[in-house]
Amino acid sequence: MNYCPQCANPLAETLVDMEVRNACPDQACGFVFFDNPTPVVAMIVELEDGVVMAHNVAWPKKFFSIITGFLECREDPQECAQRETEEELGLQVLSSSLVGVYPFAQQNQVIIAYHVRAAGEVKLNDELDDYKIVPKDKLKGWDMGTGLAITDWLAQQA
Repeated sequence: MNYCPQCANPLAETLVDMEVRNACPDQACGFVFFDNPTPVVAMIVELEDGVVMAHNVAWPKKFFSIITGFLECREDPQECAQRETEEELGLQVLSSSLVGVYPFAQQNQVIIAYHVRAAGEVKLNDELDDYKIVPKDKLKGWDMGTGLAITDWLAQQA
């Protein structure tokens, strides 16, 4: 954000509560852009044969990950996990449980991850163009974002 949404002045780096933030230089306005992280819900969707890994249409061709979605205003994160599983994969949610909460500084997000047991036939929505089912014994996490949730969930299974 480069301009104040209240008075249109250019924002300037300002020390606010011991942090450098973009703020309106007009003290009468007082706007501060905090740039708080966006909450994202991630789902480790487990079917009988393994975990659904999907490819988003905007990602590099070989990159697959677990399902994610943005938390809506006033939405419970667990309800978001169920809604996104149904919307993105067309699956029926049988149960869901919290895995953990993870920072994803690279995207200025905080990830709230759930394990979702589901049933049915995968029917991708328009955000996804491919998927694969990875057996739990072949699944591996990675060292950032949703990969941290996968690593923790697999450790809980042992």
